[in-house]
Amino acid sequence: MVAQQVNVDLIANNIANVNTTGFKKQRAAFQDLFYDVRVVPGAKAGDQGRNPTGTQIGTGVRLSATPRLFTPGSIEQTGHDTDLAIEGDGFFKVTLPDGTDSYTRAGDFRIDADGFLVTPDGYFLSPQLAIPDQAQQVAIAPTGEVVAVVNNAQVSVGNIELYRFRNNAGLIGLGSNLFRETPASGPATAGAPGTPGLGIVRQRALEKANVEVVTELVDLITAQRAFETNSKSIKTADEMLRTANEIIR
Repeated sequence: MVAQQVNVDLIANNIANVNTTGFKKQRAAFQDLFYDVRVVPGAKAGDQGRNPTGTQIGTGVRLSATPRLFTPGSIEQTGHDTDLAIEGDGFFKVTLPDGTDSYTRAGDFRIDADGFLVTPDGYFLSPQLAIPDQAQQVAIAPTGEVVAVVNNAQVSVGNIELYRFRNNAGLIGLGSNLFRETPASGPATAGAPGTPGLGIVRQRALEKANVEVVTELVDLITAQRAFETNSKSIKTADEMLRTANEIIR
């Protein structure tokens, strides 16, 4: 019952973030617990040969992991110059206030008072890019090249880099659409968008969450039924033991 409750919590979190930019859903992975082995398979059965299957009684289930699924979400056009979506593998790098690096799939960047591209929380995109004050338009190529139009002339601003990991599921979630590398994820590898192993950048678009509401609702119903069935199993076992005790009395 505890394991199914965790399953419900994960599904609820997925549904809650169905409109979160760049969100990657999680699923619950379970393992069976140790077995009470009454008879070992292959045990000698007197002079009649060996027991072909043995007797093994399971003792339950436990949560083994909550892997995050980094399947791509659908890309939605927004029309905003600094909205960026990654089509393929890769992350944007963001610098936190303490100077450490974090990574995100959410490309809803904005221009702050000093002209820098920042997240909605004000964290700088890394490497930093400053848009000129007189910029009339900002163009970002699929390869990450950023060009601003100033006085009808094109001015190169810089290049956006993407970062990839050997094991995306090993990243730890920080909230605010941010992830941090861990020993399980491996170190980040930087590269230009469109190079082997990295996706490309789509301007004026955002990647939506990879949550399918219908699938999550079906999983929620399944988890609820499993919880109820486990509850009935415990109640039934309790009633049977009570009856056995009353017979002995």
